[in-house]
Amino acid sequence: MAGEQEMVELNGVAKTYRVGRREAGQPALRNVSLKVRSGEIVGLLGPNGAGKTTLLKILTGYLQPDEGSVMVEGIDVVENPRAAQARIGYLPENAPVYPELSVQSYLNMIADLRGIPAGERCERMSQAIYATGLQDRLTQPIGQLSKGFRQRVGLAQAILHRPPLLILDEPSVGLDPTQIVEMRHLIQRLAERSTIVFSTHILSEVEALCQRVLILINGEIRADARLSDLRSSNDAILVLNAPVREAAGRLKGLPEVRSVTPIAADGGYPAYRIQGDEQSDVCPAVYALASHLQWPLRELRADRKTLENVFAKLAA
Repeated sequence: MAGEQEMVELNGVAKTYRVGRREAGQPALRNVSLKVRSGEIVGLLGPNGAGKTTLLKILTGYLQPDEGSVMVEGIDVVENPRAAQARIGYLPENAPVYPELSVQSYLNMIADLRGIPAGERCERMSQAIYATGLQDRLTQPIGQLSKGFRQRVGLAQAILHRPPLLILDEPSVGLDPTQIVEMRHLIQRLAERSTIVFSTHILSEVEALCQRVLILINGEIRADARLSDLRSSNDAILVLNAPVREAAGRLKGLPEVRSVTPIAADGGYPAYRIQGDEQSDVCPAVYALASHLQWPLRELRADRKTLENVFAKLAA
């Protein structure tokens, strides 16, 4: 695994697509700043049209930002795109493969374009082929491969030059459930040697693969955190066996409580969602209150967040 230095750093990146000279245009990215450390698997999560592909194209040097700076391993991507791209493996959403070429011929062509020396080519191709499980498809035309294997060819070309950074744009798009699982395993293996940033709108992909998630909404980073931190919560669910007069008011009087919302519980029991402050676990205070007032306590538990909850709240 790579060290802890910064692999990627973006500061104040903005991009607007303009239809005509006089039109203001639609902002695709707004003041995006982020860092990715070596060895991380980072998921870029957002709905369609959020700006994910624009951000990845800017990061890989295929699109210039209107404002801001982009660095990969200390190299300015805008000023020196070729040097930066030599350190990046890129899988676009629609991998630019040639359907009439065999897998082996296509990878040979990519090796030529990448300038891989003849003395290293055999070893590099062999490693990329076996890493992506293409050894039984070398002579097959790419156009005859399934969508899953075409994605593998796209990944093979991305890692052929042994880049320290892999950028994957919707790597599971169009795959069936079995192929999605295979792609996850493949990404996990590739992460042993490379830092990975991949975009997706599929929540389960992020939960299965990532240590950290960036949530992009309308061109803005709305969340940047480790998954464990996003899921952490100081909220609680309280369920009573019978109604208690002014229970909500008593709960709101606790200094650890920010808000109390009545909710429906299974079986029709009275229940409350209790939002705690950011510094305290609210459960002990609620339990102490319920015990002191001898409430008919049925259940008290932490209200754990899911990534789906967090995403829905940010996207609202």
